[in-house]
Amino acid sequence: MNPGAEVTATPVPLDVRINAEHGGRWTSLYSGGREWLWRRDDMRRSQVEVGDAFVDAGGLEECVPTVRGTPDHGEAWSRAWTALDGAGLEHEVCCDDFELTRRISVSGGAVVADYRLAAAPGYRFVWAGHALLDVGPGATVRLDPAARVRLFPEAAAYLSTPWPQGARWIEGDWPEPHGLHLSSLGPDDGTAVGAVVYRADGPGAPASALIVDGTDQLRMDLEADAQPASVALWRNLRGFPQPGPYRSIGVEPMLGRVFDLADAREGDCAVVPAGGEVRWRMTVSCYRRAEGTAGR
Repeated sequence: MNPGAEVTATPVPLDVRINAEHGGRWTSLYSGGREWLWRRDDMRRSQVEVGDAFVDAGGLEECVPTVRGTPDHGEAWSRAWTALDGAGLEHEVCCDDFELTRRISVSGGAVVADYRLAAAPGYRFVWAGHALLDVGPGATVRLDPAARVRLFPEAAAYLSTPWPQGARWIEGDWPEPHGLHLSSLGPDDGTAVGAVVYRADGPGAPASALIVDGTDQLRMDLEADAQPASVALWRNLRGFPQPGPYRSIGVEPMLGRVFDLADAREGDCAVVPAGGEVRWRMTVSCYRRAEGTAGR
């Protein structure tokens, strides 16, 4: 998925930090004097047990085998991950029906995360790199202009036409499905909308997103052979939760095309092949353009 024309910019090295004990969570993506990951203090995050409701502390959470549904935000985020090397770059988490291994490295200033999920052939799952970003009200997200968008029922209140009775989602074209302008990431207006953006040209196509915030850019790329790749958006502009809403912006590389695995039809989720494993790679890179330089 090509995010369209990029702003001419200079690469800026990224540094990553994780918390293996608490779900393998990415706690920092730091580059050029700025922190990209939004964080929210919540004492419950360090006390969760498997099966607990999701605690939104920000960062980047590994959500698998589902995002919404049961278990809430998946099984991996609430478990301790085990280090497989002395450098602390490779970890695994063992869940009821699968094992997930992740190796993080830095190449050319970009952060590269390689994943392997092992499970019985035919096992179905959704995975999301649930990244919540610290971006300003003028930030935008650029995705493939030919992409399709799935909107979910929380969007119904913001559409000009009634939500179809019983529909789990409706589809439209990026960037304005059904008149909802999703590429803008602010300012806060009291709305909260989730969406999944994908190319309709079959599994195996990569997915990419470019987040532009002033002179800074963050690019996220996802590659997965023979699996449906997409980008999930969670644009919460102080519309969720009630009471006590706050701002949180999610741009989430994803395997699958639905938030809830229970909603997945053929082609809507990843499926473990006969070999018993699925591999994928997420690459995160940062760029900066000089002040006053116009984009193209």
